[in-house]
Amino acid sequence: MEDHQEQQTHSLFTELTDYEEKGVDILLDGLPASPLQIVQAHIMREDVIYMRDYVLNDKGDVKELCFYNVDTKNKDVNTPQIT
Repeated sequence: MEDHQEQQTHSLFTELTDYEEKGVDILLDGLPASPLQIVQAHIMREDVIYMRDYVLNDKGDVKELCFYNVDTKNKDVNTPQIT
């Protein structure tokens, strides 16, 4: 029997793979990432929280899914600067 963390990891990977198969761009801190890279980031950095940002197209469908590292110690979000 899988423990709770393993179930969450598997669920996240399945969800992200589904998005990827639908052509949704997935980004991690502003850079393209695969479902496996996102899951590995979550596993390797357990003390870090990632905020999700869903970008929709004009029909309301998800076209991009972004994960941003949230620094809970400094209450700072590491998001790309828009110029």
